Amino acid sequence: MGPLIGPRTLAERLSDVVVFDVRWRLGGPSTYEEFLAGHVPGAIWTDLDVDFADPPGAGGRHPLPDPRRLQDRLREFGVEDDSQLVVYDHADSTAAARAWWVLRWAGQRAVSVLDGGFAAWVAAEGTLETGPARRRPPGAVTVRPGAMPVIDADGAGQLVREGVLLDARAAPRYRGEVEPIDPVAGHIPGARNAPTTGNVGGDGRFAPAAELRGRFAELGVGDDTVVGAYCGSGVTAAHTVLSLELAGFTGALYPGSWSEWITDPARPIATGDKT
Repeated sequence: MGPLIGPRTLAERLSDVVVFDVRWRLGGPSTYEEFLAGHVPGAIWTDLDVDFADPPGAGGRHPLPDPRRLQDRLREFGVEDDSQLVVYDHADSTAAARAWWVLRWAGQRAVSVLDGGFAAWVAAEGTLETGPARRRPPGAVTVRPGAMPVIDADGAGQLVREGVLLDARAAPRYRGEVEPIDPVAGHIPGARNAPTTGNVGGDGRFAPAAELRGRFAELGVGDDTVVGAYCGSGVTAAHTVLSLELAGFTGALYPGSWSEWITDPARPIATGDKT
């Protein structure tokens, strides 16, 4: 199985995969009631803010989870080192991609995103299960962080000079016209705007690989380009890293992203369309 899986293939593999329901909304409310009302059979409900991030702090609004705590949580979920994992969210995979990235970063090699999310599962007339998640026997997974490339603030500043740094936020936030979440508006000088919404179609499914490759090529990404991605807090930028992988490129994630960048007043800020 590759980075993406379709609903029909998932239906055939339900007996030998561990499925995470990562439906999530920035700022809430919790999606647990939605999970209870209907989910992919055997899926485990997860909270992105808790399971795939540490509490907000100096590292931004969604710092990477503590490896030991993540390991304990995954073991509770029944994950083994060789488990095949599948993650899904409502539709566009912006939350699921964060889970995909964290699991890959933690050393899990076999992780797939349900393309089109829960909406695609329902559209394919997939069977629904209601109520709490089934209990699974504890797993013995060992988290080995560092399996995915990461950059920090200094690395992001260097990347704009030596490669391509992609800003995955919506264009008005990139330009600094609005900032609904963080206290400072704008973008990292030199970063190029690549809104996450451009990676998927209207149904939430990822664009074809060739189309994604063309999109990133227009943004200056080539086979030998060092590329990284950031967003507000390292969530939707993971979607860009996944899209880069689908297009045949390797991208690094800046987990702290804009919410960390702005904590140091010495770091420069740009506004408008200019990189």
